[in-house]
Amino acid sequence: MEKIRERLKFGNKVGDVKLRRRKSQLYSKEDECPLNNGLLRTRVVLFSVAFRLINCLLVQTSFVPDEYWQSLEVSHRMVFKYPLEKDNKTLLGFSFPLFFASIYKILHFINYDTVHLLIWLPRIIQALLAAFADVKFFFLIRTLESRDVAKWTFFCHLCSWFTWYCCTRNMTNSAETTITCLALFYFPLPGSKTHNSKKYLTLVALAVVVRPTALIVWFPLLMYHFWQEHNKLRLITHNYIPIGFWTMVQFNFLKFNVLHGVAGFYGSHPWHWYFTQGFAVIIGPHLPFFLHGCSLAYKRHKILLAPVVWTIVVYSFLPHKEFRFIYPVLPFCMLFCGISLAKLKTRRRPAAFLLLVTNLVPALYTGLIHQRGTLDVMSHIQKLCDVSIVSALPQPDVLFLMPCHSTPYYSHVHCPLKMRFLECPPDLGEEGYVDEAERFYDDPLHWLRTSFPYKSSLPTHLILFDVLEKEISVFLQGNNFVRTAVIFHTHFPEGRVGGSIFIYERH
Repeated sequence: MEKIRERLKFGNKVGDVKLRRRKSQLYSKEDECPLNNGLLRTRVVLFSVAFRLINCLLVQTSFVPDEYWQSLEVSHRMVFKYPLEKDNKTLLGFSFPLFFASIYKILHFINYDTVHLLIWLPRIIQALLAAFADVKFFFLIRTLESRDVAKWTFFCHLCSWFTWYCCTRNMTNSAETTITCLALFYFPLPGSKTHNSKKYLTLVALAVVVRPTALIVWFPLLMYHFWQEHNKLRLITHNYIPIGFWTMVQFNFLKFNVLHGVAGFYGSHPWHWYFTQGFAVIIGPHLPFFLHGCSLAYKRHKILLAPVVWTIVVYSFLPHKEFRFIYPVLPFCMLFCGISLAKLKTRRRPAAFLLLVTNLVPALYTGLIHQRGTLDVMSHIQKLCDVSIVSALPQPDVLFLMPCHSTPYYSHVHCPLKMRFLECPPDLGEEGYVDEAERFYDDPLHWLRTSFPYKSSLPTHLILFDVLEKEISVFLQGNNFVRTAVIFHTHFPEGRVGGSIFIYERH
């Protein structure tokens, strides 16, 4: 028996064992060299910062009212105390504007609170945060996949038209997506070398504080982490409860928007909208690569599909639907797009070029042209601040005859100019409730005549979309209003939103 054992050892002495080194990009000498890693990190950081700053400067259009009315407008009111009509929409995102209020406070303290800085500095900061998230996302993929997949995933992420359109805006959805990227870097994914439970849970909690619906995106991953954790009791008592406790302050948001169904006040869509339109639009030309990548991805990556499917399904049950609501799932999709491009081999470069061009066109069009009028008109109104300083001239009085929250407000004017817009606070259960904007559009002439029975009470300036002009032309002519400016807004007018904005001044 001893002889048989000796024969079965096959010379397995310690000195005889030689392990063959894998010739894989995952184990290349470049990855082992700290100097090369440092240079790569520096290059990625500098490129990401430059890219997002250019991104910020090339987005000069408006998207949704919340990018002003749940951020800059609330911050401006908190710091500068300018007159601002009480409106429930300005109270929904109260936790988010605190950050911008601190920026405004600093600018005011050092006497640099110019209107241009008040508009652009928050956006530049948002762009820098997005660049930081881009860097973390790239190095996360490098730990999970080969350099080739990481490179093409990063390419897909940067050329996404919807990410370009949204990531530098002052929206809670943009901040939520940025924080989600950062949290994903520390999440215990299979194969990840950067996981840290406390850090990722803290970032998830921060995302929930900024926008409570972030919990929808993270719910599958939190459950996955709990299932994989050996010491579940410790995870709950030391991480989930202490970190999650301070997110309870956002219960009012959930109660207001979901339990009371107030979000439905701002419009509703059929249940299948995200499946048939929403997701296809935000992922855009990446869609075939995403589907191809899903079929190729390793089993360990399939956990990243769970937040995508789960988020779309859950949001489909809510009546009010918007493209930006599912924006946070885009980074999860980019890994699968990168896997697809990396596997194409010979057709990779033509496919990448096609992907870049088909994203570049909508990115530049939506960032520079589509819906820019509501921002451009505020530059015209801001010039009236100089007139209001001269007491000899009639004090400007501006009335916005547009769907409520169509434009920014005092954050883009930054002077105590008298302004007013048609209000639309949500229905909180009042019987027969009709907001002011709806009453106006039901009969514009009647509303104007009853609201301004005397010429002395008339505003000096009216701001309106071109589609309204014909309906109120009698009022405009009868009260000596003259059109002084025509501002392009969009090539795709819809309903009460026209292709151009008119400024009328009373003579």
